[in-house]
Amino acid sequence: MHPVEVSIYVDADACPVKREVYRVAERHRTTVYVVANSIIALPRDPWIQRVVVGSGLDAADDWIAERAACGAIVVTADIPLAARCVKAGAVVLAPNGRALNDDSVGMALATRNLMTDLRAAGAMTRGPKPLTDADRSKFLAALHEAIVRLQRSS
Repeated sequence: MHPVEVSIYVDADACPVKREVYRVAERHRTTVYVVANSIIALPRDPWIQRVVVGSGLDAADDWIAERAACGAIVVTADIPLAARCVKAGAVVLAPNGRALNDDSVGMALATRNLMTDLRAAGAMTRGPKPLTDADRSKFLAALHEAIVRLQRSS
């Protein structure tokens, strides 16, 4: 029995934990696909792949969602993308280390939709909280654990 080939897909345009992803991926020699609408700087490591998609509204999300499946880890703060990837069987991690799964993604999607409706109605809402060092540590641990868990599940 061979270990599962784990791949990490990063919704990269606004991802604050790309460096953390690269560190963990290097340790595990895991392929990382950094998906964005424009060219962004990347380390020159063979396991890090740049994917530049078209400028369409959800082009990066669509590219990631089409590849999200068992054995994939998706790093995103985009709740609709997270919901699509969870449904496809991928492990989904938010940049703060929170895992989104069947139990939590529905509530996260409902909250996001409510906040969108409130903003559309003119309500003043706050954006996401800034990422803390504790969030980064939690993310590093969650990503490492997800890779190990997927490799052991084979």
